[in-house]
Amino acid sequence: MARNPYDTFVSAWKFLTQIYPEFLHEMTMEDYSEIFCKGEDAFGPHWDHVLGYWKESLERPNKVLFIKYEDMKENGIVEMKRLAEFLGCGFSLEEEKHGVIEEIMKLCSLSHLKELEVNKTGKYVPIFGNNLYFRKGEVGDWVNHFSPTMVERFDQMMKEKFSGSGLEFRM
Repeated sequence: MARNPYDTFVSAWKFLTQIYPEFLHEMTMEDYSEIFCKGEDAFGPHWDHVLGYWKESLERPNKVLFIKYEDMKENGIVEMKRLAEFLGCGFSLEEEKHGVIEEIMKLCSLSHLKELEVNKTGKYVPIFGNNLYFRKGEVGDWVNHFSPTMVERFDQMMKEKFSGSGLEFRM
């Protein structure tokens, strides 16, 4: 599953500044956006990572399913059915009629996962809690964080990296 790079960046920034508060003293969000765009982020070049999976999904559609986070949020039932079919366990008409898909979507929703005790108090890594993995999950929240310079830089990188691939993200 891939997410709009703008929102991905904001989530990464918020996460990093929570687990490493000193990060806020070392650089601004705009400084970090340059690192992210250049692919010098600790997690590697985001663009290459996403594009690699995109290309594999086109070349081997029976082996790699590419889902966009925004599509899942907008058309969850359609995407959930697509995922189930890909996994070879599509939903029966009976299951659809009884709301099984909707129930699975509720169980997998960010609001539900945030409220699980293990995610409120548990720790996957000893230095920080699981609760840091859950923020807003909103599509388009990047507009509340990006400067015009950052928008221009990200637009440029997306055109450069995704040009001719057929991969597009809604903004």
